[in-house]
Amino acid sequence: MTRPVVTVRLVRHGRASAGWDTDPDPDLDATGWMQAHRLAERIAPEGPMALACSPLQRCRSTAQPLEVIWSSTAEVTPAVAEIPSPAGIEMRDRVRWLRTAMDGTWAQLEPAHHDYRNAVVQWVARLSVDTVVVSHFVAINAVIGACLGDDRVLIRHLDNCSVTVVAVESGGLRLIEAGHEADTLIR
Repeated sequence: MTRPVVTVRLVRHGRASAGWDTDPDPDLDATGWMQAHRLAERIAPEGPMALACSPLQRCRSTAQPLEVIWSSTAEVTPAVAEIPSPAGIEMRDRVRWLRTAMDGTWAQLEPAHHDYRNAVVQWVARLSVDTVVVSHFVAINAVIGACLGDDRVLIRHLDNCSVTVVAVESGGLRLIEAGHEADTLIR
């Protein structure tokens, strides 16, 4: 029997209140909250459906308006968390490291980052019901790369609260629609 196609909507979190080099887990700023509410208004009529998010606060907050509308609770999963910075890197050096990483390929990164990418992709590929997943810029790019067979870390400049749609089919992942791009600030 053929497994039905599962549709996954990968949402990049709303705009954070602080940079990656100043706060390890910022919430959303006022613009981010507005983005999260607009996103919920757009996606809510398609559901309710399963809802999952990264454990980081900006993702949990982005999922919150959908939780309220659908009277549900997002599954918090580390599998779709932010890419970890290398061990021993100082907080102030995280953005510089991330920008350098995004200019290259996964093959150029440390084995721990390959494991991170594989874990994100495998988690999404195992979903068995239509799901909205609130995650991060790099994690969503990892899934896009898996769909396209592209080893670049950065494939799309995904905007805050953009929605990338992928199909989970027997045999893997297929990109249906890449999320809206913008010159978003990686800070």
